[in-house]
Amino acid sequence: MLGVKFIKAQPTVHLMQFRKGRIVREGAGLSFFYYAPSSSVVAVPIASQDSGFMLELVTADFQNVTVQGQVSFRVSNPQCIAALMDFSLQPNGEGYASQDPQLLTERVAMQVKVIVQQAVQALDLKAALKASAAIARAAQEQLGNQTEIAALGLQILGVAIVAIKPVPDIARALEATARESNLKAADDAIYLRRMASVQNERAIRQNELDTEIAVEQKKRQIQETQMEAKAVVMRRQNELRGEQMSSDIELEQRRKDLVLGQADNIRQLAEAEAHKVSSLMQAFDKVDPRVVQALAATGMQPGQLIAQAFGNIAQNAERIGQLNVSPELLNSLMQGMSPKLGIARKGEV
Repeated sequence: MLGVKFIKAQPTVHLMQFRKGRIVREGAGLSFFYYAPSSSVVAVPIASQDSGFMLELVTADFQNVTVQGQVSFRVSNPQCIAALMDFSLQPNGEGYASQDPQLLTERVAMQVKVIVQQAVQALDLKAALKASAAIARAAQEQLGNQTEIAALGLQILGVAIVAIKPVPDIARALEATARESNLKAADDAIYLRRMASVQNERAIRQNELDTEIAVEQKKRQIQETQMEAKAVVMRRQNELRGEQMSSDIELEQRRKDLVLGQADNIRQLAEAEAHKVSSLMQAFDKVDPRVVQALAATGMQPGQLIAQAFGNIAQNAERIGQLNVSPELLNSLMQGMSPKLGIARKGEV
């Protein structure tokens, strides 16, 4: 029929049909026929929406920063927002009749921008660069308490600060500062590592020295023990040597006493023999020498007697004019006397 329209909404769209200023039907995901000349249809999207923003702000120390973020929200009370903003559809049911649905995200983003700007302006540059999470939490809490947000029936799902960046010159300066700080930290780490290495080397060297000292002390103790043992052995040897020397001295004394005894005996024997000879000489002193000679000749061999006779002849040679000895007699005498007297024969010399 002419003027009758059919509309079907998604579950994320809240439909409201007004007729003569009153709501005829409403709900999410409805589908129905309506008479367009006498009805107004309002479609409020209740799904979550995202609105991004980028701000050029100044920190407390007058440094320019760029803040980039996003806010997520949804319509929790369609009646409230429908009373403040125009979400009505065109008579043909295609598209909105005003620009209010597009302005909703801008109005929410503006509220977020105000809160973020106040938070950033209260911080200096370095604190602001590190406070993105804190600023996002503060913006979400404050945005949920805003009168306008509550009047529109909106629910803030979340606020995220994607990045807070300084201008390029300041960023390079901060990078240089951070780089130098990191390099210094690296140098400090290298220094600490070298110090630890030196300390470890010192500890190892100290342990080696302690070990060497302990070894030297042990060697010295061993040497002292060996020297004490040698001293004991030397003392024992000296004692034994002293005992041996005492024994040798005693033996030598005994030998000396024996020699002296033997000398006394020999002297006494000699004195006795001398006394005997003296007595015999005294006895022979008064006897005729010829008697003595005769006594001495007793028991002599013939050859010895002949030799004695020749001796007497030699003593009285001045009284003898001529003495003839035959060769036979001389030969017989020589043969008889040679073995006993040791006279060499002619031709044997």
